[in-house]
This record gives sequence, structure tokens and C-alpha cells, in this order.
Amino acid sequence: MKRNSIIFLQAVIVLVGIGAFAFLLWEPHIEGRNAHAILFEIYFQDSFLAYAYAASIAFFVAIYQAFKLLGYIGQNKLFSPNSVKAIRIIKYCALILIGFIAAAEAYLFIIRPGDDIAGGVFIGILIAFGSIVIATAAAMFERILLHRIRIKKKN
Repeated sequence: MKRNSIIFLQAVIVLVGIGAFAFLLWEPHIEGRNAHAILFEIYFQDSFLAYAYAASIAFFVAIYQAFKLLGYIGQNKLFSPNSVKAIRIIKYCALILIGFIAAAEAYLFIIRPGDDIAGGVFIGILIAFGSIVIATAAAMFERILLHRIRIKKKN
């Protein structure tokens, strides 16, 4: 892969991370029940927001590992144990994110059954589906890389 392409993809990953971080900070201020709340009420009295921030840690770890993986590709170290480790961490982060989303969806259905939760459920299903795709792709890439590393060691 060309060096320019890798730098471009790393820049895209950084921009996605910055965009997600900005969204996490900006969105609670415009949410319906927090529109006129003070900062303390928004950030310290909303347990669901704290839960979302805890879940976002897995996302940012996966973003960092994807950035590192592109660095390994740029150094022609794709078939190395470090690449396999980065892909494995990305897979685990996607699975952790699926678990967090499933628990949040269960909370919405069990604890708040009378509320209008359609938007939250849709977003949760959308993010969970993306995480399932990423976890599956990472598992496949991990198997392929491990197979290539074993072949490389035999020769």
C-alpha cells in the first residue's frame, strides 16, 4: 500500500475519533430534557450519559488500534504478531460495544417501557449491526493473518 494512502487513512481515523469525541461532548447539551439544564445536571446527574461515556472507551481503543494497524501496514509489518494483536483488540472492542448496547437496549425496554424509545432503539440497533460487521471482519482478518504467519514460519 502506498504511503500516501496510509497517511490519508490515518487522517480519516483521527478525524472520525475527533468527530465522535466532539459529538459526545456536544449532544447532551441539545438533548430534550437537558436543553435548559446547567452543566452539573447534564454531566453528573444523568447515569445513562455516564454509561454512554463508559461504552465509548471501547470505541476509542478500537480507533487507536486501527491507527496502529495502519502504521504496521506502512512499515510492511502486516504479517507480524503486533498486527494480529491489534486486530484482536479491535474485535474485542467491537464485542464489548455490542454488550454495552445490548444492556442499554434492555434498560430501555425493561425500566422505561412507557417512554418513546424508538429513536434510541434504532440507533442502538444500527451501532450494534456495525459493531457485528467489524467484529466479524476482524475475526476473519485475524485468522488469515495467523495462517499467513504460520506459513511464513514454516518456510
